[in-house]
Amino acid sequence: MNRFRLKLIRFWKLIGPGLVTGASDDDPSGIATYSQAGAAYGLSTLWTAIIAFPLMASIQQMCARIGLVTSHGLTGALKAHYPRPVLYLMLLFSAPAIVLNIGADIAGMGAVGNLLFPAIDTLFFSVFFTLLLLGLIIYLPYQKIASILKYLCIVMLVYFVVPFLFKQDFKAIIKATFIPEIHLNKEFLAILVGILGTTISPYLFFWQASVEVEEMKHKKRHLLVNKRIIYEMIQDVDFGMGFSGFVMYFIILTTGTVLYSGGIHQIDTVEQAALALKPLAGDMAYFLFATGVIGTGLIAIPVLSGSLSYMFTETFGWEQGLDKKFHEAKGFYVIIGISLLLGLSLNYIGITPIQSLIYTAVLYGLTAPVLIAIILHISNNKSIMGEHVNSKTTNFLGFSALIIMSVAGSLLVYFQWIAG
Repeated sequence: MNRFRLKLIRFWKLIGPGLVTGASDDDPSGIATYSQAGAAYGLSTLWTAIIAFPLMASIQQMCARIGLVTSHGLTGALKAHYPRPVLYLMLLFSAPAIVLNIGADIAGMGAVGNLLFPAIDTLFFSVFFTLLLLGLIIYLPYQKIASILKYLCIVMLVYFVVPFLFKQDFKAIIKATFIPEIHLNKEFLAILVGILGTTISPYLFFWQASVEVEEMKHKKRHLLVNKRIIYEMIQDVDFGMGFSGFVMYFIILTTGTVLYSGGIHQIDTVEQAALALKPLAGDMAYFLFATGVIGTGLIAIPVLSGSLSYMFTETFGWEQGLDKKFHEAKGFYVIIGISLLLGLSLNYIGITPIQSLIYTAVLYGLTAPVLIAIILHISNNKSIMGEHVNSKTTNFLGFSALIIMSVAGSLLVYFQWIAG
């Protein structure tokens, strides 16, 4: 027992950036997408969690390796090895998408806070969560932030419990998990594209590379990146992406059995999903689902705003890093603050969370294939990566992700602007 406990403690210390990245992928916006899929099509999209995991893991491993080997974030690698227009175009498309994503997440957390405490207005909760996160990010050192984010991931375990508060048909679940079901209509294909766009998001690429550099600084590893460090990184990323995939799976399972079976097939927001669970699965399921939404938002928003700040500060050569105090990296923290306040302001200027999600999905759909292609190019460039270039397996998964995301991006644009 003691040996098992020691192994568990060592493993918990080993994991970090990968777990936080994976958990942030299941933000309130992502939960809304998964809830839409489950409510509209039952268990039909459960298999997407199995398909998405290796694609997510391969891309995030490449980003992490770029950060470890080059000691720069993804933006720094773009700046050093690609024409400036490529870098500026990525900023042009990524920055608005990230701000819209932040706005949708803040609005979702505010709405769910109001569901749990109806006497308090939604906007109050939105402002409270925004200011709370801004204060914590500015005043806490990186080690504390990383530790808080890691422990917040435990909150997401609630989604592993919720489905079992409702009677399940395990034979149907196993079948839906391993035998893909596809409906050849616009609505179902749009849901598939939405799931892929939510799970393989460009902001995660930037965050993963930059936060690996932060970890290297914290652990005082400056020059030698050996196989052991790479192996530990792979374990961390795989665990984080696996955790993310399980959360996605169980949210689809919850909404696909409770809401779909209860005749609720249209879910537009995450608070609607939480509220719809209450009469069908009971107060406990409702409370756990809603609490999980707030927990995921507290993880995801620092990652979203941090990735945006890393992008800008690396582009313009400013001091950066969550390990630095405010006076040491003012530009870095100012950008985080601006992104949070801009996201909050969307509540006041008439852009709804649903509109934010649509715009975000389109912008991510346009940038993700380009970024994946660049990440693959960097990861296979021996002059940059040395002996740590991609393996054949990683390349196969990476190019598969590139093809799938290119098709998904094209379909998304088609659904929004041509077929719509």
